[in-house]
Amino acid sequence: MKRTGFIIAMIVMALSSTSVFAQGKYGADSANCIKYLSFYKDYFKQKSYNEALPNWREAFKRCPPTANQTMLVDGTTLMRKLISQNSKNPVYREKLVDSLMMIHDIRIANYPKYAVTARNNKGLDLANYVQNDPERLYKEYGEIIAGNKTKTKPTILLFYFDSAVELYKNGSLDEEEIIGVYEGCMELLSKMDPKDAADKEMVDDMKLKIEELFASNNIADCDKLIELYTPKFEADPQNIELAEKIVRFMSAADGCTDNALFISAATSIHKSNPTHASAYTLYKWNASTGKSAEAVKYLQEAIDREDSDAAQDAEYYYELAVYNFKCGNNLAAEQAAKKVIPLATTSEIKGKTYMLIGTIWGGVRCDGNDIAKRAPYWVAVDYFERAKAADPELAAEANKRINEYKKYYPLTADAFMFGVNDGETYQVSCGGFKANTTVRTQN
Repeated sequence: MKRTGFIIAMIVMALSSTSVFAQGKYGADSANCIKYLSFYKDYFKQKSYNEALPNWREAFKRCPPTANQTMLVDGTTLMRKLISQNSKNPVYREKLVDSLMMIHDIRIANYPKYAVTARNNKGLDLANYVQNDPERLYKEYGEIIAGNKTKTKPTILLFYFDSAVELYKNGSLDEEEIIGVYEGCMELLSKMDPKDAADKEMVDDMKLKIEELFASNNIADCDKLIELYTPKFEADPQNIELAEKIVRFMSAADGCTDNALFISAATSIHKSNPTHASAYTLYKWNASTGKSAEAVKYLQEAIDREDSDAAQDAEYYYELAVYNFKCGNNLAAEQAAKKVIPLATTSEIKGKTYMLIGTIWGGVRCDGNDIAKRAPYWVAVDYFERAKAADPELAAEANKRINEYKKYYPLTADAFMFGVNDGETYQVSCGGFKANTTVRTQN
């Protein structure tokens, strides 16, 4: 891209800063340097940017870059103003954008202490002012990230990956290269140390957006991943880092967890360094392939591992309960669900667990007299009442279930004939299910 004489002057100024500095802080033309610094600053403080600009240009031409960092910072503000004012003049606007980037580069070169800030500002300006040039953006974002590493603004990593996606789509990057960019971005985001909750939220948001961008562009196509990583894994099956990469990408791709490469990589990870996450991965695979006994074994292992905390265990126990229920193992489902409650840290999981237990009890069938057969409905209603108390958002669904089950209450007269009355405590025990409940009848 061609540069104007003004830009060339900037480059010359930057390259000659050392020799000029030897002549003093304000250079060979110190009097005019100081004069125009003063002139433009007066206008700048008053926000008279049109008047400030010609004086700033004179200061920039006559002063060495090391004379005054504020001159460069203010220069970026003035260039942004001009860019905004000349949106309908694309040729001139482009020259202004190039000038803005050059000012950032000069600041980076001459003020190392503030280079991180300058690089980040340059990255944000690239995102705002450079369009339809993914090759340039990819190159310049890459340089910014290489310089700033974990101090890079999280949004710049998103912009960088977006430019890489555009190059991937036009054939300039292949699958392995775009996956490498993705991994690099996610690794940097994982290594960042957010200062506060807002910073953490920003990092998490960028991770999510990059993952969404990765998935939405079919970069993690299952066939491509198998083709790319099968020979690599076969050549080095003990490479846990590679195995983790395979599992991560295949887990993100639709329908890509039921192939030999995935399970081999997941198994390798679990054997080398078993964690609750690796056990859970094997549970999901076994569940998806109908291997219920193996699935339950691995999910229980995920719960039992010491690296899993109480909140995570509550989620795992709930999933175990649901899985057993789907498999028809109702007693095991109820037992797992009951283990959720003392571990639950939110009203949501506590409420849905009570709903699940109530549903399980609604399907319990007991032998014996008419009261014994109907008693499980009392227990079911007990749990539905607990569900809406734990999570009011479940009240409508819980009340619907309660009203349905009330239809199965014994008649008052029938209950009397069996020696039970409304409000009395009743013990249910059948098929391994046990519970104390309250007698309820209907007229």
